Amino acid sequence: MQNYYRAGVSLEAVSLFLRGRGKVVYILPSSDPTLALLLMGFTEYDDDDEQVLCIQRLRDTDSESTPVEKVIDVISESYKSSAIYMGVKSEIAAICDHQAEGLTEKTGSLQASSITQCLILAERSFINMYRDIGYYWLRLGIYIVLGFAVGTIFYNLRPDFGSINVSYIVVYISLYREVTNKYDTAAVDYENVMECQFGLFARISILVFVSSFLTLLAIGGFPSFVEEMKVFQWERLNGHYGVGSFVISHMISSTPYLLVISLIPGVIAYSLAGLQREYEQFIFFALVLFASMLLVECLMMIVATVVPNLLMGIITGAGIQGLMILSAGFFQLPNDLPQVVWKYPMYYVSFHRYALQGMYKNEFGGRKFPEYLGGPPTIDGEMILKDVLQVEMGYTKWNDLGILFGMVFVYRLILFCTIKTTERVKPIITAFLLSSTCVK
Repeated sequence: MQNYYRAGVSLEAVSLFLRGRGKVVYILPSSDPTLALLLMGFTEYDDDDEQVLCIQRLRDTDSESTPVEKVIDVISESYKSSAIYMGVKSEIAAICDHQAEGLTEKTGSLQASSITQCLILAERSFINMYRDIGYYWLRLGIYIVLGFAVGTIFYNLRPDFGSINVSYIVVYISLYREVTNKYDTAAVDYENVMECQFGLFARISILVFVSSFLTLLAIGGFPSFVEEMKVFQWERLNGHYGVGSFVISHMISSTPYLLVISLIPGVIAYSLAGLQREYEQFIFFALVLFASMLLVECLMMIVATVVPNLLMGIITGAGIQGLMILSAGFFQLPNDLPQVVWKYPMYYVSFHRYALQGMYKNEFGGRKFPEYLGGPPTIDGEMILKDVLQVEMGYTKWNDLGILFGMVFVYRLILFCTIKTTERVKPIITAFLLSSTCVK
C-alpha cells in the first residue's frame, strides 16, 4: 500500500484520486463507504463491487510473494471495468464540453482590443523613453546648448537691411530698377551695407539652420530605435499585438518628448535672435520645428526597420536627410535646380522645402524693411520671398504647415507598409541565402 497516495482533484463529485506507479487505480466519491475500506488497510467489507472484491482477494494472498507491479496492474484493470470509471469519464467529458463552449463564446475577448493594445504599448514605451537617458534627455540637452549657440551668434538681429544678405539687396534693387528705371545700383552705399552685424545670411541663415540641421540631429536616437524594433519583432513573433498598434503607440508615446524638444530650444533661439515678436509667428515657428522632428523620427524608424545595423543605419538616415536638405531650395534656388531628379521629384518630396518656405513666409510675409540709401524707399517682404528667395506664393504658410503634418501621416503609413513588407520578404531572402550557401 505504500505505492498509493491520496490527492484532491477539481471534479465536483470526486474527493479521492489514487495512483500507483503512474497508473490510476481508484477514483471515488467522498460519500462512498469504500473510502473507509481503503483507509483501514483493506479490511473485509461486505460489498459486491468488483474492485473491492479484487482488493480483498489480493489481500488474502501472500503479499510478500505477490509483486507490487502485479497488484497495481490487477487493481488498475479492475478499475477500468468498473461503473465508477465510466461515471468519471462521463463527468470529465461533460466538463470539457462545457469549457469548450465557454471558450468558443469568448474567442473575441481572449485578445485585447486594438485601443487597449495601443494604450498599454504607449504607456510602456513612454516609461522606457523616460528611463533611457539617451533616448530623448541627452538630445534635449544638446538642443538647448545649440539653441543658446544660435541665439547668441545671431543675437538681436537688426530690423533693417543689415540682417539680409548683401547680394540679395543688390538683386532686389536691380529688379526694382528694371521696373521703375529710377534707382541705380551704383548709388547704393555698399560700405554702409557691409556694416551689418553678422555679414552673410542673418535672418535667412538662422531659419535654414533650424529647419534643416537642427532636425538632422534626431538621428542621435537611432540606437534606441533599433532596440525598440528588436523588442517589437520578438513580441510580434509571439503574436502579442499587431503592426498598427505598434506604429500608433510609438507615435503617441514620443509626441510629448518631441514637443518639449521643439519648444524649449525654440524659445531660447527665437527670443535671443530677435525674430518677429508676435505670438502667432513664434507658435508657427515652434509647430514647424515640431512637425520636422516628427518626420525625422519616423524616417529613422523606417531606416531602423530596413537597416538594423547601427552604423549603417545612421549613415543611411543622414544621407537621406542630406539629399533632402540639398534639394530644399536654399543651397540652390528652386528655379536653378536641375529638372531631372533634383527638381522632380526631390524638391517636391523633401519636407525641408515646406519647413523652410513656411519659415520664410512666417518671417518676411507682410513685413516692410525701412528706407535704404540709394535704393527704393522700402523693401517689401513679399517681393523678397517671390523674386529673391523664389518661394511659391500660391498658398499661405499654414498650408505649408498642413503639408508637413500630412507628411507625418504618410511617413507613418510608409513605416507600417515597410514593417509588413519586411515580415514577408525577410524570410524569403534568408531562405535564399541559406540555399545558396548549401549549394556551395
